[in-house]
Amino acid sequence: MTVPPEADPEGTAVRLRSIPEASVARLALYLRMLGEFSEQGAETVSSDELAAATGVNPAKLRKDLSFIGSYGIRGVGYEVRPLLHQLEQALGLNHRQAVALVGVGNLGHALAGYGGFGGRGFPVVALFDVDPDLVGIHINGILVEHVREIPLISAERGVTIGMIATPGPAAQAVCDLLVSAGVQCILNFAPVVLQVPGDVEVRKVDLAVELQILAFHVARRHLDDATATAVNGHPVNGHRVNGAKGLSES
Repeated sequence: MTVPPEADPEGTAVRLRSIPEASVARLALYLRMLGEFSEQGAETVSSDELAAATGVNPAKLRKDLSFIGSYGIRGVGYEVRPLLHQLEQALGLNHRQAVALVGVGNLGHALAGYGGFGGRGFPVVALFDVDPDLVGIHINGILVEHVREIPLISAERGVTIGMIATPGPAAQAVCDLLVSAGVQCILNFAPVVLQVPGDVEVRKVDLAVELQILAFHVARRHLDDATATAVNGHPVNGHRVNGAKGLSES
């Protein structure tokens, strides 16, 4: 007899701690796509279909799902609703995740105004800033409070995740206030590396770094195209390459 995960919390916790970080990211991707399949009325989905929809290798997908105890049914695949439930439980979405956002400047204001967080189980319940022109206004119906209120309000509203969208010099002090309120998971948009206790998880989002990575891929594709052109014997940078041997002529 299989013990339901909720009836074996210790075993479930051990299993979830063993999931590699890269697999966790893909589990979130599978969850989003399964939600779309469910909205379309699909009752089952094969590993190949789910893999194709998420751009993941089918064998890797099956390995990822095995971490949460889901192996599918031969010839059928996975039942969409039960797998959705398993993924939500594994990703902690069966519990309320209240979010506090600190820094409601240009980026923060956009994040605060985005309605999609609540729909995915991450309601923003508190907003903080130090700018007197921002403190006291409402964004999406939420009052912007002064950062000095972070410990009190975060504790009162049960904040579990903090988002930091402040300038770099202010980020560490804000982080310390969130940690003092018991917040153990932080999403950091500030351009600094935060120092936190060992039991606090920080995810850093650096848009400039992401653009630099994309620039690398653009440059590599240009190089690949140039190499392919050279191998085919077409001129490259004023030279002509003979065949695949790469012998150039002036």
